[in-house]
Amino acid sequence: MPLRSSRLFPVGLLVLTLSPLLQAQDPLLDALERAEPTGAERQVRGVLRARDQAVLSSELPGRIVEMPFADGEAFAKGDVLVRFDCSAYQAQLNAAQAAARATREELSHKKQLAALNSVGRFEVALAEARQAQAQAEAQVYQVQVKRCSVSAPFAGRVVQRRAQPHESVANGAPLLDVVDNGTLEIYLLIPSSWLSRVQPGQRFDFTPDETGEPLEARVKRLGARIDEGSQTLLLIGSLPEKADGLLSGMSGSARFTEAP
Repeated sequence: MPLRSSRLFPVGLLVLTLSPLLQAQDPLLDALERAEPTGAERQVRGVLRARDQAVLSSELPGRIVEMPFADGEAFAKGDVLVRFDCSAYQAQLNAAQAAARATREELSHKKQLAALNSVGRFEVALAEARQAQAQAEAQVYQVQVKRCSVSAPFAGRVVQRRAQPHESVANGAPLLDVVDNGTLEIYLLIPSSWLSRVQPGQRFDFTPDETGEPLEARVKRLGARIDEGSQTLLLIGSLPEKADGLLSGMSGSARFTEAP
């Protein structure tokens, strides 16, 4: 029986017709091909992040009486960044310390009477327990008084005030965002296929968009897992020692040159 020619398709035409469809069904592969050039140079985007940065919060409820550093100002390690009204806590500490002194005198008196067989060991033990309790209460109030001021954990700059002087804040309320731009690192997301070609200590160039000046960086460490969705891996790089004028949050391009 003769075959009708309308059912016959050239093999080459079928392959050419299906090939764009297969490519469109794998956008992840297409994105990785664009992110990973086939030449000797590989380039990805990255951002600068500070290793030392923090959101400082209140450790007790109270009213702020002093915040000497405004947004953008620099401070040294140990500087007082926030000071609270501590009059109530200081009064409680004074009362607890007075109670501790009274129990100490009572214990001394009980011991003297015990030496004369005027009181028994039970009375002495009770006096010792009362003294220990009073000392513990005094220590609690000492901790509270220390929390009336927030000191800088490292040298850096104020990013943003979350509260203002004369405001009353709750326990745990955020007060200041601080950052040390002297501890910047480069954060990159590289394709997972680069894993066998990138090693700690390897050099690469990083050019911040804001300065336009390339910096010679090094691979510091790699991330602990590969993202399943994007098939990317975190890479953290270190900047050269003399890299001035950089701020946390700057973005740029990292260029890797393959070994010959």
